[in-house]
Amino acid sequence: MIRKDNYTLPGAKGRPMLIDVTYDDALKNAPLIIFAHGFKGFKDWGTHHLVANYFAQHGFRYLKFNFSHNGTTPDSPLDFADLTAFSDNTFSIELEDLDTIIDFACSGSGMAMANGVFLIGHSMGGGISIIKAAEDSRIKKLVTMASISGFRNLWPKQSEVQWRLQGIIYMHNSRTNQQMPIKSSLLDDLDNNPLRLNIPLMAAAVKQPWLLTHGDADPTVPIAHAQELNEAQPNARFIIFPGADHTFSGSHPYAGDTLPASLKEFCDKAIAFLRE
Repeated sequence: MIRKDNYTLPGAKGRPMLIDVTYDDALKNAPLIIFAHGFKGFKDWGTHHLVANYFAQHGFRYLKFNFSHNGTTPDSPLDFADLTAFSDNTFSIELEDLDTIIDFACSGSGMAMANGVFLIGHSMGGGISIIKAAEDSRIKKLVTMASISGFRNLWPKQSEVQWRLQGIIYMHNSRTNQQMPIKSSLLDDLDNNPLRLNIPLMAAAVKQPWLLTHGDADPTVPIAHAQELNEAQPNARFIIFPGADHTFSGSHPYAGDTLPASLKEFCDKAIAFLRE
């Protein structure tokens, strides 16, 4: 039977991170996957629960979590209710959070217990996952999905001057119609960590087997990002999904109870890769 266990851990600056692990209770020692969500994402977004169930049905444990500063809260896990936390987020904070999650998994905690993990990262979470894989041998295989190839690709370069002058910038969330604040400390993080936060440079250092996937109809992160990553790490297995958008046809909210075709195809390719 497919089950889900829930946990809460303190993340960066003590902010809580909600975690869930989906698994088949007949396969309690199944390989563990950790999923890192993207910018303006969260663990319970749209189709994420269907993906978790699908991997569990195919012999994996699937851990998804909220980064500590993604703007959700334990009381409002589906809403960006804490824009103060969102504004304070940095890439180094997300790397710290991911390290905490891997520590949690590899320290022997319930159904999250593992000697090593597989890592799947989407969009900005893909960039975070690439860096972490280059740094951490506990990650045995890496899968990226519509990953960015550079953090500064998330905003127009010309906006940085005004951003620094004002100390803050607001990014429109078209789904919620919120203006999402981000402090210039995010830029400081990039300036202070030019090597660690250089995604192509870290991609070149990834030694683990890596499945690099991208849709050729992605309007959010163009396929050129994936091509740049593949140039940096030619040993990655690069799969282009024809017609797939940024979320492989997932959406939030998602009313269906089956995976969209593009997303199911991604899952099947990832499962085959992780089983090798």
